[in-house]
Amino acid sequence: MLPFADADWQNFPALPTQSVEHGEVSTRRWVVDLILDLLAYTTDKDLCDVKLVEPACGTGAFLSAVASRISASCRTHDRPIGDAVTAVRALDLLARNVQQSRAAVAEQLTDDGWQPDEARRVAAAWVNQGDYLLRPDPEQQADYVVGNPPYIRLEDVPNDRMAAYRSVCSTMGGRADIYVGFYEIAMRNLAPGGRLGFVCADRWMRNQYGRRLRQLVTSRFSMDLALVMHDVDAFDDQVSAYPAITIISNRPQGVAVAADATRTFGASEASDFTAWYAKNELGSVTTEAYQAARMAHWFPDEDSWPAASPARLAVLEDLTERFGLLEDDKTGTRVGIGIATGADKVFLTKNADLIESDRLLPMAMVRDTTTGALNWNGMFLVNPWTAQGDLVDLTAYPRLAAYFAEHGAALRKRYIAVKQPQRWYKTIDKVDHRLTRRPKLLFPDMKLTIHPVLDEGGLYPHHNLYFIVSDVWDMRVLGGLLLSKVAEAFVEAYAVKMRGGTLRFQAQYLRKIRVPDPAAISESDQTALAEAFNKRDVKAATEAALRVYGLAELPD
Repeated sequence: MLPFADADWQNFPALPTQSVEHGEVSTRRWVVDLILDLLAYTTDKDLCDVKLVEPACGTGAFLSAVASRISASCRTHDRPIGDAVTAVRALDLLARNVQQSRAAVAEQLTDDGWQPDEARRVAAAWVNQGDYLLRPDPEQQADYVVGNPPYIRLEDVPNDRMAAYRSVCSTMGGRADIYVGFYEIAMRNLAPGGRLGFVCADRWMRNQYGRRLRQLVTSRFSMDLALVMHDVDAFDDQVSAYPAITIISNRPQGVAVAADATRTFGASEASDFTAWYAKNELGSVTTEAYQAARMAHWFPDEDSWPAASPARLAVLEDLTERFGLLEDDKTGTRVGIGIATGADKVFLTKNADLIESDRLLPMAMVRDTTTGALNWNGMFLVNPWTAQGDLVDLTAYPRLAAYFAEHGAALRKRYIAVKQPQRWYKTIDKVDHRLTRRPKLLFPDMKLTIHPVLDEGGLYPHHNLYFIVSDVWDMRVLGGLLLSKVAEAFVEAYAVKMRGGTLRFQAQYLRKIRVPDPAAISESDQTALAEAFNKRDVKAATEAALRVYGLAELPD
């Protein structure tokens, strides 16, 4: 329920009287028909008895197709077109768009043989001027919501209207796009079992501003289909919108389809895809125009939804269902990041005689991991922390005190020192001295491929290295598993990709990896994984990992 009454709508900003930037992009007719077919909004149903809503109708691309289907449905079910006056509710901000949409509907109905006066009456009832985000239908929930919501950044909206949008759309956080609000209001407007079909930019599935929307979908709705159409000529104008068709239902999560269309995907291929989708059978299909895979569930994590080929997504979803997360209290497995100092030029040194020897902590740096074996290059941390986690008393370490005093100006101007002036010589992160002694797998932050390197104990990781420790795992066996392409597939599906295809192996992505119970891995597979890790043999590691995960192959 929205936090305002219908009568309060008059207090919201006035509707615009002329076009500014409204993110209007007209959808090709075959794409509209594809969405309606995927929703099963078809003429064999009595469409007068269901409610379809289009939140931002533009010049009528969707409404013309809807009118054609309702017209055919009325003929099939022997009903006058006048019975359809409440079957559709469409809104648009601009008066000129309302007029064009009404004209498009009336023309379609007239062409279908209905009387012009009756066609105009139906068109006028269907299409009205209004802001869907501020005034959704108060009378009846929708059985279908369809459309192509506008592509416009929230900060480009006038301040008063932006504030109104934020007040009613809880998912519109940060630098959200307007379409996020359209998804939220549309889903909340769905009747039980109702379905939403949008063609829209897919960035919300992975970026930060879409997190609340993903959370809403996974907590209350069913993500039925994500059909990526980045290379498809889906609109009348050329736009860089990275579009996808999404079908979402107001029901518990059920079977889900991930699909990806190529630039050869058109009306004929869309018809073929619809026929495959309607079969509702688990499995996958690959053609020149599209790939698709049907999965038992959608991904439950709202942090980010993975990006990969449909076949690979299906494998990742299967592994997500069957295996636990890498970070696990039961095995004491933890993912972390090395120490950030806030002043590496002061806190890092290769001079082993710089200060008191027990104040120098050997550091693992990215350059130490390059070969796949840990080759320490002699870097130390000038360590201000005691084993108990307190700052050292500088009076007990005159050489350390003199060194810090020499660099006092640089250390004191750091934000952390300004905030805590009495602790001006602390590093940003504390040193956990237990970590130094523990065996751990180290991961450079940026790498083209996954690159676990074993520190058997003795070094402390720098902040450009992520680490994994465990109470149960043999670190070479785990290292072999994480060296495999199966583990890399998880990171690749979730991680931010840098220029040249470089991946970020950050903690939040490493935590996405699913692993078996170490006790369930046979001795032979443990040996194979450990040997593959020792030899840096990715192929052998992947072959062993496939056996462990119960996979025949890892699709591209």
